[in-house]
Amino acid sequence: MKLWGGRFTKQTNRLVEEYTASIPFDQKLFEEDIRGSLAHVRMLGECGIIRPGEAKKISEGLKTIREKIRAGKVEFSVSHEDIHMNIEKLLIEEIGPTGGKLHTGRSRNDQVALDMHLYVRARTLDLVKALTALQEVLVEKAEEHVDTILPGYTHLQRAQPVRLAHHLLAYVDMFGRDAERLKDSYKRVNTMPLGAGAIAGTTFPIRRERVAEELGFDRLYDNSMDAVSDRDYLVEFLSAASLIMVHLSRLSEELILWSSEEFGYVELDDAFCTGSSMMPQKKNPDVPELIRGKTGRVMGHWVSLMTTLKALPLTYNKDMQEDKEGVFDSVETLKGALALTAPMVAGMKVNGEKMRRNAEEGFSNATDLADYLVTKGLPFREAHEVVGRLVLTCLHEGKSLTDLTLEEYREACPLVEEDVYEKLKVENVADARNAGSGTARSRVLEVLKKKKIELDETRNWLNTVRY
Repeated sequence: MKLWGGRFTKQTNRLVEEYTASIPFDQKLFEEDIRGSLAHVRMLGECGIIRPGEAKKISEGLKTIREKIRAGKVEFSVSHEDIHMNIEKLLIEEIGPTGGKLHTGRSRNDQVALDMHLYVRARTLDLVKALTALQEVLVEKAEEHVDTILPGYTHLQRAQPVRLAHHLLAYVDMFGRDAERLKDSYKRVNTMPLGAGAIAGTTFPIRRERVAEELGFDRLYDNSMDAVSDRDYLVEFLSAASLIMVHLSRLSEELILWSSEEFGYVELDDAFCTGSSMMPQKKNPDVPELIRGKTGRVMGHWVSLMTTLKALPLTYNKDMQEDKEGVFDSVETLKGALALTAPMVAGMKVNGEKMRRNAEEGFSNATDLADYLVTKGLPFREAHEVVGRLVLTCLHEGKSLTDLTLEEYREACPLVEEDVYEKLKVENVADARNAGSGTARSRVLEVLKKKKIELDETRNWLNTVRY
């Protein structure tokens, strides 16, 4: 007999039960569901809505069920549809009819909303911690390679020399913005919907504030209809998750390219690579490739939820059951990707000599030669033309710009002097960019200090969050 079956004259078709049940995936929410129920029943007892002895009996029953679930001693039933009804049914079996009083003053609509708020709130903090751990690894790697020079790329063509530390710090900033987005969304996640009932609230004299305080919520929904139908916080979460995966994918793409023989910039630790079943020489970067591949999966969950919500009238509709699997899968995908990326970056070997050689050979100092001519009085457009012709000469003769003689330089432009060679050294080219957010050594060292302070601030925030 369904807990809601009083109005019905027929049993639910078995195919309908299987199609509409969410217990195969929302059983993941049992901790959140029981935690919310414990706070709810305690409030019911304090308000005199049920007797204190009944509240105590229900609480003890819920705790017993929680331990049984944790121990793997509970078999959930599709016929009870979801985690909420399964737990209520188990409670009635455990303590008798008194268990039926647990649902007083609430609906599955505000209960499922509460569970998802609790779940996403905890996962938000987990992800901020994981992002911070990855940033710390990148900062440590950057500190090791402040003086490692490599070519920076635009259009995947060598552009200008940069410090490897500067390159890695770009990802520190990306993941920092990801953490900021999650921290900003936290205040919307940390809003309690319980007390909204099915749609219009409840006639019982409940104390929502008491439940919110016990569960660590900072705010309450002002509108009961919004409370049960709001999924904005899940959209925000999946959007942030998608962008984190995009950033992880970009980093993964560079590790894949850099670890190839064609680049030879890094070697990934054997623990994060696999071999070929046919070709014994192969060392494949499967971990970053899978991270790159799984990015579309997380992005798809965001698009799916947006599509689900776009035409729903107020308030709760069964379509909203589709919000959970995408969130659960995105969390697991992200946790795995972040947990693997940090040690993979920490353990990679850097071939600084190859990086430097490519920076020196790829005309990445051409812009500085043009800037040098400008300092000598030549208009930039003319300087650009002169350097372009010199590069063409070097390409024909198999030379770099620093291989040209002073006579060859002066033939192209009489303004060139002996100091040109010092200007074109890759370290000096990098250090010349000491304005704004450039790759000069002094600037990189300043940014490293700044990032450590920002990481400390994030850790402090995590320590002060109440949940």
